[in-house]
Amino acid sequence: MLSLSPAGPAPVVVLGAHCDDIAIGCGGTLLSLCAARPGQRVRALVLTGAGTKREDEERAALAAFCPGADLEVTVLDLPDGRVPQHWGRAKDELAAFRDRVEAQLVFAPAPHDVHQDHRALAELVPQVFRDQLRLGYEILKWESDLAQPTVFQPLEPTVAQAKAALLDEHYPSQRAKDWFDRETFLGLARIRGVQTRARYAEAFHTDKIQLRLDTEG
Repeated sequence: MLSLSPAGPAPVVVLGAHCDDIAIGCGGTLLSLCAARPGQRVRALVLTGAGTKREDEERAALAAFCPGADLEVTVLDLPDGRVPQHWGRAKDELAAFRDRVEAQLVFAPAPHDVHQDHRALAELVPQVFRDQLRLGYEILKWESDLAQPTVFQPLEPTVAQAKAALLDEHYPSQRAKDWFDRETFLGLARIRGVQTRARYAEAFHTDKIQLRLDTEG
């Protein structure tokens, strides 16, 4: 299995439809990245939740998931569950966000996610972030929409455990959901770990990667 590692701390953008999407989908990757690269630049945009307790949860959670990072978090007030009905505004906000941040790597919902808000954001991302490597993260929930990923980030067991603990700690508003628990997060991470010869992993989907094998460094 071929592994590719960037030479330096490439600026990262993380996008979510809801407060908790980013942490669920790539929280372990953020923990690993920020621990390995102090001062890592991370810019986060969440479409819904502004002005609610969910925004407070999100800001505290992303600070915990990005230790030592140069982190900025923007939370918008699009209506939860109605993002497709606000397509124009969502696209405008995403484009405005792109214009004020630097990004080489973008994490966003996977394109096959059936949740209407996740899917709307996933469809907008390649229209707006056209020149970046885009990785679609997974959110395990009651819909049967998991697909076979092609990109994996192995997680140390301590990181996988920390991810599950931080999710429980920072999102008390979500604990009533029957799928939002430690077993769910570690269970999927264990399966993805098996697929990449690791104990745990997070997995991603991508639509296009450009190779530059004719250059050095």
